[in-house]
Amino acid sequence: MQTYSVLVADDEPLALSLVEKYVKQIPFLQLIGSHSNALSVLEQLEEEWVDILILDIQMPNLSGMQLAQQLAGQGHKIIFTTAFEQYAIQGYKVNAVDYLLKPFAFEELLSAAQKAKQQLQAVTVVQEDYLILKSDYKLQQIALDDILYIEGLKDYVRIHRRSTDKSLLSLLSMKSLQARLPRHRFMRVHRSYIVNLDKISTIERGQLIFGKQHIPVSDKYKEAFQGFIDRRSV
Repeated sequence: MQTYSVLVADDEPLALSLVEKYVKQIPFLQLIGSHSNALSVLEQLEEEWVDILILDIQMPNLSGMQLAQQLAGQGHKIIFTTAFEQYAIQGYKVNAVDYLLKPFAFEELLSAAQKAKQQLQAVTVVQEDYLILKSDYKLQQIALDDILYIEGLKDYVRIHRRSTDKSLLSLLSMKSLQARLPRHRFMRVHRSYIVNLDKISTIERGQLIFGKQHIPVSDKYKEAFQGFIDRRSV
């Protein structure tokens, strides 16, 4: 069963504990973080990808709503929890999956989690040797072996393939796609590029060459990429 990573945040300890308990009872969810404020959420998101965020709206310094606005377009699925009805319209403006009024039952969170799961499945799924994602208003199945490299374009990714000059454009963040691709086959080498490691044939002056496209390896990713080169040369 495919599982989806979850991070929860609430400044009320009892409410936070209850959401944690509910999440742990849902088989397709994996709780990887729990926070009492939104700033801590941001710190964790800088280090790793999270599929679903369950956020209390009213938190000190940075509210759950403000956090969602900052994360807009990145691909996280957000479920809001709050004791106040007046935030519902704002919640839908940031494309929240659901809006749960406290106190809510386990069944309500389960229903919201199932909605988030369905949306995540529609965005991108890696099954065996294939990537399935939405492009041009339909689901496309792409063989991983056919992918040369992936280019990030703000809220979109462009997938360049070996079999055709026609690329595929999908509304998806680089972070969310990177989290789903097998790490032994794909590596991020630049904020705007993920490459298929099996398709690298030429490296020239710190750049990876795919036909006419020269992809730089940025300082942030040089150490990891050099590790790959060292392992391959052994």
